[in-house]
Amino acid sequence: MQERPSDGKPPPTFFQPRTFLSPRGIATISFLCTAGLLALKLIMGLVSGSIAVLSDALDSGNDLLAATAVLVSIRIAVHAPDEEHPYGHGKVESISASVSAGVVGLGGGFVLWQAVRRLIEGSPEIHIALGLAPMVVAVVVNSVLSSGMRRVARRSQSLALASEATHLQTNVAQAATVIVGLTLVGLTDQKLFDPLAAIGLALYMWRTAYAIIRDAVGEIMDVSLPEAERRLIWDCILGHAVQVRGFHHLRTRRSGPNRYVEVHLLVDPDSTVRQVHELTDSLEAEIRQRLPGSVITIHAEPDDGRYRGPMEHVPREAAGQQ
Repeated sequence: MQERPSDGKPPPTFFQPRTFLSPRGIATISFLCTAGLLALKLIMGLVSGSIAVLSDALDSGNDLLAATAVLVSIRIAVHAPDEEHPYGHGKVESISASVSAGVVGLGGGFVLWQAVRRLIEGSPEIHIALGLAPMVVAVVVNSVLSSGMRRVARRSQSLALASEATHLQTNVAQAATVIVGLTLVGLTDQKLFDPLAAIGLALYMWRTAYAIIRDAVGEIMDVSLPEAERRLIWDCILGHAVQVRGFHHLRTRRSGPNRYVEVHLLVDPDSTVRQVHELTDSLEAEIRQRLPGSVITIHAEPDDGRYRGPMEHVPREAAGQQ
């Protein structure tokens, strides 16, 4: 069973109900909130005449597609490994993250196109108050939702939720940019600030899309775990320096919420099967304690003087400290 990290602190009361602590629950809430914001911004954007608000509304349509992809991926990722998917279904979250990146990037392109068109053709009359109202609502809703989703993503180690939380943060920045643009229009009576705000928004969206796709591709390509996490694995092995004479072929990767760790251990050729089994069980437990959700494969082999790697001089030093 997958273990979840705990910082020893109770969750905030707002997220106390089990629905809010569930990855599927927070993904469902994201979907419903995005649908509501889409309707609100579309109506107010049409009424106010603001291209920034209308562009943000149409971007919310893309957001709805991304939220749908996250919700579907979360439902698939929790399925247990089976004969066709012995490593589980976690990488579907990488696909979902890629969809989110594509949605953000395409949305940025559309916003830029609309902004440039307004710069060339000019802007119609803009009703500032009507344009500001949905943007303020969007800032509040997306800020709360992003914070809660980031918390659940950390606990569940979900790349899909982490990417969607980043996506929601871009929505906060989008709404804030529109608010600044409309405020400047109201203060200066210069409609130019409306499309300029939209251009700044588009550039920010492209930057965010790049960051999301970079993380998603890294997981799809089976990039090793971060150096800090690999160092934790090393520390666990070095903690058994009296019994472990060396190790090699340490390989790590991530798939959805799970980490996969493979390593070859060199042990005393005279060790019994029971001794080696107890050693590997102890080492696996320590690694899982430090890196919850790890699936560990340890291959033990007799030490023949080769491949000791990082432990070349450790056993003697460690033994002398016992």
